[in-house]
Amino acid sequence: MTNSGQVAAAAASLAPATPGLRVAFFPDTYDEIDGVANTARQFEAFARRRELPLLTVCGGERSCGAREGSGTRLMLRRGLIGFAVDERHDFDLAFWRHYSRVEAEVREFDADIVHITGPSDVGQLGALIAHQLRVPLAASWHTNLHEYAEQRTTASFKRFPATLRARLGSSIRQLSLRALLRFYKIARLLFAPNAELIQLVEQGTGKPCYSMPRGVDTILFDPERRCRRDDRFVIGYVGRLTTEKNIRFLVDLEKALIEAGLRNFRFTIVGQGAERAWLQAQMRQADFTGVLRGEQLAEAYANMDVFVFPSRTDTYGNVVLEALASGVPAMVTDSGGPRFIVACGETGFVAKSLADFVNGVMLLASQPELLRRMRRSGRKYALTASWDSVFESLYARYDQYLRLSLGQAGRSRAARNCET
Repeated sequence: MTNSGQVAAAAASLAPATPGLRVAFFPDTYDEIDGVANTARQFEAFARRRELPLLTVCGGERSCGAREGSGTRLMLRRGLIGFAVDERHDFDLAFWRHYSRVEAEVREFDADIVHITGPSDVGQLGALIAHQLRVPLAASWHTNLHEYAEQRTTASFKRFPATLRARLGSSIRQLSLRALLRFYKIARLLFAPNAELIQLVEQGTGKPCYSMPRGVDTILFDPERRCRRDDRFVIGYVGRLTTEKNIRFLVDLEKALIEAGLRNFRFTIVGQGAERAWLQAQMRQADFTGVLRGEQLAEAYANMDVFVFPSRTDTYGNVVLEALASGVPAMVTDSGGPRFIVACGETGFVAKSLADFVNGVMLLASQPELLRRMRRSGRKYALTASWDSVFESLYARYDQYLRLSLGQAGRSRAARNCET
């Protein structure tokens, strides 16, 4: 059964969510361009549609508050005391200065459950507030930070011998994973986006972990947005241009395709990141659009012929699902979450090597009927992956936990009285 099918089945098998269940949500990112930020915005939209009270607490470039329908958002300014994880992805070491304000907001909101998405500055603050207010804590695993740490470490020590780099990277990965699992162990309710990570979290924390994949907006991302009429074969990539995305692989792929005899092709690379300048200097047949949003992004997807995603660290891969929704076959690696989205030979290919990527692209470029069939199959699969089914299942798990653990529907005040 696919991730989306599992989510729909889970939602159907659980009791409906308690009306008015109050969730305080602390996402690692919100305005940034990544899967967590997209999930956070979709979560808000779902809560508004269903008139469910949701308090979102996030970091940003300025402090502000907003109310829309049943949702309240509190954005808190990140300061200069910290470090940049990546372009527009910062960690504020002094984010604790917002504690009193946020604690008062969560207390007044009267949350039934606090949900964090990772050990960021925002996530750590949310975990502490949940503990202090005796509110059950849920945590979802969205980013393989231990693998990011390994790749960035090895990239930073290029002058070291390869064996030493590999040993150092492996040690960093293991230590980071141990620290991550220790952090997630403090939560009472755990979620992860694919079966492999669910098993990892369960083994590392000793607690059950439930499925929380991603959805896609199939109205925005639609093959009908295709407006390109030339016969050039377009290979697309959307995402951050960073080391952990294995983005330099695109240079090897371009070179290998030229050597294999493919001529009339072009890369469309959408995104930002530290590796952009290097890529632009190395690639001969690539257009760099920078960050695109909304209809511009949807049009860029629809104008691609194949989507290539070389990351080995992604836990899910929202962009892969967006490509499929746009009628674009996807090629992904055999490591990480995206391989669980792609049905190899039907909606794209799961590749083990550079040669596999080259063969897949050459096959689609030379067989128009296969390309058309994969385009239809990808779109058909994406139509089963709705955000509503993801969040319906999430609320059902919240409700089930509160009912079973607290003996009632989960109103926060009564729940905390049961614990004391």
